[in-house]
Amino acid sequence: MSRRAAATHDGAMSSYEPYHPSSAPRRLVRTRADKMVGGVCGGFAAYLGIDSNLLRILLVAAVVLGFGTPAIAYLVAWALMPQA
Repeated sequence: MSRRAAATHDGAMSSYEPYHPSSAPRRLVRTRADKMVGGVCGGFAAYLGIDSNLLRILLVAAVVLGFGTPAIAYLVAWALMPQA
């Protein structure tokens, strides 16, 4: 690096600042925009920071494979989670 480039370098790469996407606390709510049935999977996906389609596939797979509890949990979450 030349002296001129070193003199104009602002040092952004040398300091470490943690990434904070938002300072507001996250809320678990049903989404209106990303919903197929009730917005529960979209709300959980937004809260966890994962793709909502992945969560939907996991839910359907769990229900189809004989674990009926996720379907009941979905209905309970639909009733208890506030809508955004």
